Amino acid sequence: MNMNLTLLGQAISFAIFVWFCLKYVWPPIIAALEAREAQIADGLASAEQGKYELENAEKRVKEILSDGKEKAQNLVSQAQKRADEIHERAKNEAVDEKVKIIASAAAEIEQERNQALDGLRKQVGSLALQGAEQILMREIDEKSHRDVLTKLAGAL
Repeated sequence: MNMNLTLLGQAISFAIFVWFCLKYVWPPIIAALEAREAQIADGLASAEQGKYELENAEKRVKEILSDGKEKAQNLVSQAQKRADEIHERAKNEAVDEKVKIIASAAAEIEQERNQALDGLRKQVGSLALQGAEQILMREIDEKSHRDVLTKLAGAL
């Protein structure tokens, strides 16, 4: 055989093989590669978007936590303020009650003192009558001398 004919046959066979590969084999491979490239690009874009959303979520979490801490601090300070107000009100009410009790006790003491003085005046008047009766050795009419005894009791 002739080398040129073999070479020509191989070249034609190679050309047919290349045409066949370009027509039927290469397009599905290229399509699969492009699909994979698109999938990888979408995955990278999704990863970038996820990273961005994660950063935003972390910022929101920090803001929410700081707001929560601030609100909790405000609640604690309001509760402390309210407790102080209640304590101060209770203290003021206790002081007012103490003043009322002292005033009531003072009035009661004054009333008992006046009752005791009245009782003593009556006893002194009665003793004075008994003493005068024994001195004069006669009976004194209490009704007729009541004015004198009232003046005497008032002087004591």
